[in-house]
Amino acid sequence: MTDSRATPTGPDQTTDPAAGAALRVVDLSHTIWAGLVTYPGLPAPVITPHLTREASRATYAPGTEFAMDVITMIGNTGTYLDSPFHRYADGADLAGLDLSTLVGLRAEVFHLEDAWTSERRGIRPEALAGRDLRGAAVLLHTGWDRHFGDPSYGLGAPYLTGEAAQWLIEAGATLVGIDSVNIDDTAPEAGGARPAHTLLLGAGVHVVEHLTRLGDLPASGALFTAAPPAVEGVGTFPVRAFAQVPR
Repeated sequence: MTDSRATPTGPDQTTDPAAGAALRVVDLSHTIWAGLVTYPGLPAPVITPHLTREASRATYAPGTEFAMDVITMIGNTGTYLDSPFHRYADGADLAGLDLSTLVGLRAEVFHLEDAWTSERRGIRPEALAGRDLRGAAVLLHTGWDRHFGDPSYGLGAPYLTGEAAQWLIEAGATLVGIDSVNIDDTAPEAGGARPAHTLLLGAGVHVVEHLTRLGDLPASGALFTAAPPAVEGVGTFPVRAFAQVPR
């Protein structure tokens, strides 16, 4: 059953200092909680206290207390970013990523809810044509995020074809994100092939999976950010992905 808890969005307005314009912030990340199943078959996060507030009172001054917690989780949890190291042993890991390729990217959002069917789930190049994608975060809005947290999320999901991945590389995309269970086809009949991951990460194009609320974004005009912590030797980790949209 889909978890009904709301994702906190925090302040919903910032100011673009260059333009002096108010920006609306749209949270594009799923909330992570203990027991969350992001990708069917992968372990759920476990959150346990290291120091409870009650126990901390013996250490700190009267009226002062703290909570410290330990989270054990696979990097593929919630909304996460794949670096080249996820696919290639000699690729850049999370600590090797250039922040300028993750923060404040021009977002080109393709609203593709009607561009795929259960019989034709692959997103093809023709669905992505007609825009300048150089240096952009290309965000694929399929509507599949409505199934997140439910067993149906892993079945029959839309994905990006290898041909479309190559087209995005040649178009100069910096990052590609999707609101589906995987950017590749994970159905058994796909035979374990991962052409979108192989091509995009091989070309240094970041991949962000399990986005949500892409339907709240305009086709163009937003700025996209999805920055993971700089962890050496790790290729995938959750991000707080968000977009800044002009009001």
